[in-house]
Amino acid sequence: MIIAVDGPAASGKGTIARALARHFGLPHLDTGLLYRATALNLLEMGGDPDSEFAAARAAHIEQIDADDPELRSEAVGGVASRISAYPLVRAALLERQTRFAAQPGGAVLDGRDIGTVIAPQAEAKLFVTARPEVRASRRLAELRRAGRNVHLAEVLADIRARDARDTGRGAAPLRQAEDAILLDTSDMDVEQAIAAAIAAVEARLASGS
Repeated sequence: MIIAVDGPAASGKGTIARALARHFGLPHLDTGLLYRATALNLLEMGGDPDSEFAAARAAHIEQIDADDPELRSEAVGGVASRISAYPLVRAALLERQTRFAAQPGGAVLDGRDIGTVIAPQAEAKLFVTARPEVRASRRLAELRRAGRNVHLAEVLADIRARDARDTGRGAAPLRQAEDAILLDTSDMDVEQAIAAAIAAVEARLASGS
């Protein structure tokens, strides 16, 4: 069984995907980490984020340390958002993601093109979203917990810029798959969002459609 969870930045899709993986006993892949790892590798190599070829070379990574705090930094996230628009980067990471999805027993993957490109055959697809202002507030709280002195206006501007890049890129743009269940978490806390996601997936699996 494959569960695809897509959505924009700070929508809660990662938290929901991890909870779904625990609930259904499936392995989980945060595909955004692949792009963040590529961005970090590019920066450490001294490469130019404006060079698609340099970014594609940086995408050839054998091991990724998911606990590396640098992967979660805003600088790396900003570069990851930029280089994710490059077709060569997406092509370099495609096989890794499709292989994870195709493993025996299934998997849960979250990202921006899981239900449309990586695993269009997924038995259950969610498109998790929230209003930009809500997502910015969530990200602001996260950054302040990490000790960052940031303001809501700049975080909201970054959220809107990432949304524009993700939805406007030519290669695998962010969009809701036709058969994906829309889950708007704007007015939900974490527990409510997780419960709604589990209920939605279980209903989709029960219906077989």
